[in-house]
Amino acid sequence: MNRHCKRLIVFMCAALMVTLAPAAAGALEESPSKKAPVSQAELAPSARSAILMDQGSGTIIYEKNSHDRLPPASITKVMTMLLIMEALDEGVIKMTDKVTTSEYAASMGGSQIFLEPGEEMSVEEMLKGIALASGNDASVAMAEKIAGTEAEFVNMMNKRAKELGLKNTHFANCNGLPAENHYTSAHDIAVMSKELLKHAEITKYTGLYQDYLRKSSEKPFWLVNTNKLVRFYSGADGLKTGFTSEAKFCLTATANRDGLRVIAVVMGEPNTKTRNAEVSQMLDYTFAQYMNHSIFKKGDLMGTVKVEKGNVPEVSLTAKHNYSVLLKKGSTVKDIRHELQLAPLKAPVKVNEPIGKLIVYQGDQVLTEFAVDAPASVDKAGWWTLFKRSCSSLFS
Repeated sequence: MNRHCKRLIVFMCAALMVTLAPAAAGALEESPSKKAPVSQAELAPSARSAILMDQGSGTIIYEKNSHDRLPPASITKVMTMLLIMEALDEGVIKMTDKVTTSEYAASMGGSQIFLEPGEEMSVEEMLKGIALASGNDASVAMAEKIAGTEAEFVNMMNKRAKELGLKNTHFANCNGLPAENHYTSAHDIAVMSKELLKHAEITKYTGLYQDYLRKSSEKPFWLVNTNKLVRFYSGADGLKTGFTSEAKFCLTATANRDGLRVIAVVMGEPNTKTRNAEVSQMLDYTFAQYMNHSIFKKGDLMGTVKVEKGNVPEVSLTAKHNYSVLLKKGSTVKDIRHELQLAPLKAPVKVNEPIGKLIVYQGDQVLTEFAVDAPASVDKAGWWTLFKRSCSSLFS
């Protein structure tokens, strides 16, 4: 290469550096020195599907692919626990009842509490085994206790899913082990979780970090909650983890602070660290941005309902759980009002039968609606009772 060519190359390189230098400097100046605040769109970037819901009102705060049908792994057990709690409420079973483990229940693989065929545990112990250790064997044992067979219990699960209006859920078993035609969605899991949390005592078990089974035996079994947030996140007390190679890492979590209870669901996370971090971020966002406004607390008298031709003329309508609305922090609450709309009732009436709704307004805008169910069963009155009631009304 001659001297003139070398000079030309040096000149061209210098010119190129002068041209690029300002752009490079500008790029460096525009790079933020601190991470920007998390936007709602970034709450669960690694999750395949996610949703964030206020438990009190069912208001959805954030969602990402929330209606996609996905394998739920052990989050399936949210529905299993819901049916257990409902069976307890209805008196079908008691916490102290003994549950005998069948050969089939003991044969379950995956997460288990290592039940032996013929081994007996109380309903409460089985519930701990499901809530903390995600016991597949305990889930099947309880399914058989309530319904006779797991298959019949699964029918109950799918029926309950339909009653809750879950359009993207179908169960093939009660524990979440991989199976064909077994799926749900983040949205449907949140609705199931919301319903389960109406049974406030469930967090007595899902909120435990550790406990023992067979404590007085020669082989005590140490239970450690698969949901580590109950130990490390302030206010967290449930609900259920899940993992299979197909489903990846899933979690439906709940936390309660200052009367605001939140449900956060993620599905298809790459690992537990990311799963827990993104759920914590979702919960942090809610507690920073929102507040709860109570309408009725559990046990409050909401009103009375007249029952035509009932063996009692009216029944008291008591709040079965907390009723509240979600508001942005700093919002005014002075124009919030509620209205109870009830259908005329005629005996016989069955307990938990839909009878109307509670509507909450802010000014003229509907904030949310709650279904209202019959607080008790009311039989039809006999002719003598109706006769005395008619005579009493004539002379009153």
